[in-house]
Amino acid sequence: MSLTVEDLEKVQTQLTNAHLDYRTELVDGKIIIMGLSDYVSEEIIARLITFLNLWVLPRKLGRITGSSAGFRLPDGNLRGPDVSFVPAHKMRQSPRAFAELVPDLTIEVRSVSDNIKPLVEKLQRFIELGSQVGILVDPKNFTVTVYRADREPIVLTNEDTLTIPELLPGWELAISEIWPPSFDEAE
Repeated sequence: MSLTVEDLEKVQTQLTNAHLDYRTELVDGKIIIMGLSDYVSEEIIARLITFLNLWVLPRKLGRITGSSAGFRLPDGNLRGPDVSFVPAHKMRQSPRAFAELVPDLTIEVRSVSDNIKPLVEKLQRFIELGSQVGILVDPKNFTVTVYRADREPIVLTNEDTLTIPELLPGWELAISEIWPPSFDEAE
């Protein structure tokens, strides 16, 4: 039995009515229910959204969203990357429903319970459908892997700087800034 976005919306309404905080996606006719992220992963997501918004908003380049923003994709799936960017020219106004387009930038952050393979497959599928850049952040190994169509993935480490010139010209982020800081006790 192949489920639809409408079926997913019914399940999401039931979860909400039961006060259950789960994210859902529709993948190949199946509803995927995901629990909460671990703290480090969610802090990384928040940091990335902040760093991107600090560049994107003043320049009116587009929209940055988190994982709760669903995208109705051309393949019939409904997915929500951990972080996404849609250029202003593709979305002049935010829809009140799911966005019916493919974001140009998709970012997935590996949670403690995540296997790498499904995250890579998700990013690669977004690229196949039209994302220009997919990024996998792996806090377990302190690496950031950048995917682009027709190119080999690039693995970045703490000594490197992330740039996305095709989408965000001039924006730079030191990989070491992605990881949550440690705060020393005040003396």
